[in-house]
Amino acid sequence: MPSAIFSERYGAVVEVLAEARRQAGLTQVQLAERLRRPQSYVSKIERRERRVDAVEFYDWAIAVGGNPEALFAAVAARLRPRTADQ
Repeated sequence: MPSAIFSERYGAVVEVLAEARRQAGLTQVQLAERLRRPQSYVSKIERRERRVDAVEFYDWAIAVGGNPEALFAAVAARLRPRTADQ
């Protein structure tokens, strides 16, 4: 079983977060400033080197000017139902 951070399902989270940042017209540096974190924090999340938790997901959504619930709905829409072997 692959590490959870490299799973296809976790990839949906990262894709939605990165797309939200780009759609907001923000660079990684600009988003990091809004989050009061170093640019490497954003980069590591987007490269799947660091896992994002629920609070960080919420903060990211707010920082890009989005709605956390809508952003999570976008993640949920990309997830396939889990099968016994996943």
